[in-house]
Amino acid sequence: MRQSNLIHPTYAENFHCIGSSCEDTCCQGWNVPIDQATYEKYQNVPASPLRTLLDESVLRMPKDATGAVKDESAKTYVFAQIRMDSSNQCPMLTGDRLCRIQAEQGEALLSHACAVYPRIVHSVGGNEEKALTLSCPEAARLVLLNPDLLAEAAQPGIGVAGNETAHGADSRPIDYWAIRKSVLALVRNRNYPLWQRMFLLGVFCRRLDAIVNGKLERTIPEFLIDFEATVAGGAMRATMEALPLDRAAQLDIVLRMAGLMLHRSNVRPRFVECVNAFTAGIGNGPGATLESLTAHYSLAHDRYFEPYFRRHPHILENYLINTIIRLQFPFGKEGMQPGAQPRMVREYAMLTAQFALTKGLLIGVAGFHREAFSAANVVHTVQAAAKHFEHHPEFLNMAYGLLIESEMDGARGLAILLRNTKPAVPRPTTPAIHAPEPHVSEPRVGTAV
Repeated sequence: MRQSNLIHPTYAENFHCIGSSCEDTCCQGWNVPIDQATYEKYQNVPASPLRTLLDESVLRMPKDATGAVKDESAKTYVFAQIRMDSSNQCPMLTGDRLCRIQAEQGEALLSHACAVYPRIVHSVGGNEEKALTLSCPEAARLVLLNPDLLAEAAQPGIGVAGNETAHGADSRPIDYWAIRKSVLALVRNRNYPLWQRMFLLGVFCRRLDAIVNGKLERTIPEFLIDFEATVAGGAMRATMEALPLDRAAQLDIVLRMAGLMLHRSNVRPRFVECVNAFTAGIGNGPGATLESLTAHYSLAHDRYFEPYFRRHPHILENYLINTIIRLQFPFGKEGMQPGAQPRMVREYAMLTAQFALTKGLLIGVAGFHREAFSAANVVHTVQAAAKHFEHHPEFLNMAYGLLIESEMDGARGLAILLRNTKPAVPRPTTPAIHAPEPHVSEPRVGTAV
């Protein structure tokens, strides 16, 4: 073991639920898992109206399904589940939108998922880190609107030379914390526009993947030093300026990703509001074509989205920082399992897909609100989208499959998803990327909700 300065974020520890003052509720719109320890506590609640309600509402999962339903936040298999009422709301929610279990029995009787949400907790190499899921409005405000999210993140701690849960092809441990530190430093490097930082992150992941898979004879410490020097020296600026700008292809993928879950997930009114603002902001409606949608999308970006985020550069940076920590990027949750080998290029593609979808929705919403576009609109959009997409177990794999199907999973395709600004210098003509046309008679988003 050695002393090191770990990237140990503390912002999640500052979260406090605002209860009935919240504009949304975490007790509606999805399943509420109950772990076995909590279920057993419920069996000891004395006879009362609450106990009757618990008996009627808490359902044991069939034994053959115990190992099939997994609760991401609790990192455990679901033992039981609360039966939602006709409004798809937890029956334990009181009229003033507080939890009846906590009100009558105290916090100790909350299930693990309810007690932890919206926090996401990881333990790596003996060090614990926390992120927040932005499906909670207060969590979204806390993360997105903080001008210096990691102000207190670099804290002295005991680190390890390697991480025992992530290994390369030759079974050597990978230094999780050193890679995490390099990734977050790159995301925060405002010497580059954000889309270029994201592109450089893709280069980082591809080379790191090659090292981990034994295809590139470099040590990770050597690579990190060289990559930092390359970024500092600006050696790739000209290459990135020559990357394609194709807003039509980008918008088509955003529309298709936004439509992935419309028939697979419970659509909440807040997400409907978000989708309606987005579609109005890009001029969707009868007679719309990909060309007309792209023209409105470009106008919304250039006139409203880009000026706002130029004034508030921390917002999208914070979104990426929190997502990176939440998903244990670039290893991913699967790559952090004992004996697993990370697939960093795949994790990067899925991070880019999430970022592109969120950015695309925000562009449309900015086009709808125009000069009135505000922090409240940003929080509403990100929170509604996060609640709709991030908690669905199939979304990331479906988004990745869409990128492959559209031939957008390579470096050039992902660059198209990232870039919205025009080149600063002339660039060579590049062949057009293939992207299927939307069915303009039935717009993909908005009318389907």
